Amino acid sequence: MTNVMAIVTWLLKMNNYEVVEVPSSTVCGLFKENHYLKRVPNIKYAFGLYKEKYLFGACTFGLPPSQTLCAGIFNGKYQNEILELNRLFLVQNTKNLASFFIAKCMKQLPKPSVIISFADTSAHHHGYIYQASNFIYTGLSAKFTDYAVKGLEHLHHATIEDSVGRYDKSPNLNKKEALQKKYGDKLYKTERPRKHRYIYICGSKKQKKDRKKDLLYPVCNYPKGNNKNYSVGNVAPTQGLLL
Repeated sequence: MTNVMAIVTWLLKMNNYEVVEVPSSTVCGLFKENHYLKRVPNIKYAFGLYKEKYLFGACTFGLPPSQTLCAGIFNGKYQNEILELNRLFLVQNTKNLASFFIAKCMKQLPKPSVIISFADTSAHHHGYIYQASNFIYTGLSAKFTDYAVKGLEHLHHATIEDSVGRYDKSPNLNKKEALQKKYGDKLYKTERPRKHRYIYICGSKKQKKDRKKDLLYPVCNYPKGNNKNYSVGNVAPTQGLLL
């Protein structure tokens, strides 16, 4: 066993994890180097999972990139409460650690909040972490085709469209022509992978009841199947919490 993994194993045998809100800069390196998407999302709230001052995981929440999604969940209601759990990374996932981490993070979010998160079918994920955390499953996202750019496939489709004014309502703006002018022959369209969509409501019993009543998406049975995990290699915990 390498020295790195020996340290990880030794620390994971100890108790008393601590979940702390941290600056987004604290967790960006973990995502860029180790998360399978290799990019940093929009971050409004970031949390670190610590033990003995070592960073063992990161979880972040941000504004969903789709205004249509925010407007559609509750028919226009509660839009300012909606956050997306957009990244979760653990150096080593021992039993129940992910669900423990998510629960501790959500307790520190403003109340009421509506958390939405997705499990990527193209990565063979089913969202078992969200199922263990008692999220509501609302089925698969709709079918879409998105713009992509050759050589820039790491960019989210929203980032590409933002570059020419995704929400610009000007009648003089032809977004397709603007994208073609900007990216030329490198621009192409691709089918967006469908994702399992999960929702969790944080708040009082009445707040949860009211929002569940207004939820437009159907509540479905949890999907099952074989997950495909990705390797992160021998990732060392990062020492960085100063108390």
